[in-house]
Amino acid sequence: MTPSSPLGETAASARLHTLRHIAGVISIVVGLLVLVALITQITDQLEFGRFEPTEYFAYFTIQTAMINIVVLIAGGVLAFAMERDTRLYTAIRASAFTYALVTGAVYNLLLRDVVNADGYVGPVWANQALHVWVPIYFALDWLLTPGRVRIGWSTLWLAVSFPLIWVAVTLLRIKFLDGWFPYPFLNPDGPAGVLGVVVYVVAIAAAIIVLAIIAVTINRVHTRGVRGVTHGRRGTGAIDLPSSRA
Repeated sequence: MTPSSPLGETAASARLHTLRHIAGVISIVVGLLVLVALITQITDQLEFGRFEPTEYFAYFTIQTAMINIVVLIAGGVLAFAMERDTRLYTAIRASAFTYALVTGAVYNLLLRDVVNADGYVGPVWANQALHVWVPIYFALDWLLTPGRVRIGWSTLWLAVSFPLIWVAVTLLRIKFLDGWFPYPFLNPDGPAGVLGVVVYVVAIAAAIIVLAIIAVTINRVHTRGVRGVTHGRRGTGAIDLPSSRA
């Protein structure tokens, strides 16, 4: 039984960094794609005279999309600037993973066939990008991209904090301000009533928690036995693959 050669580990580390750079470029491209999708939607609504900023920017999809733009572009920059992501960024990226998948699932299961009251149909590609392509990207990225540090189970609190705040603000707006709701299942005067709203909110919150657990579990599996991933600061050592034994 002899340890693997230093040359072999160096080559493996070089391949890892190359993959990280490729993933960084893709991350920036996807971030720019999300930005263009939002701009496309806004300009299209302006053209038809139906753009309402207080409504458009109140959608969970739109708010998480703006988060994604920052997270994705920052991730691409980090991929070239640092040997590995920081722990804080990794936790934020895990949260973005949960939001993207929940957004995709809710849209495709509950909202895909919902028609706007005024009959407006926005740019199809932008809608597909935000609700289908981006969630798929986040899922594949979290499964395949190297160079992240291990995150703790406290990430679950970070992942659920923003959705809970969003729901609270939205329900307060419905109750005390203009009564506008972004999604039909949040309408307390709808067929399912207040109880239906509660059921949907609890179910979506549970889905976010489950996805966050999956994200942390995948992260911990990826970083098991890998040296140099327990700290998220620059200069704590290179990321090495687990040393093989012959």
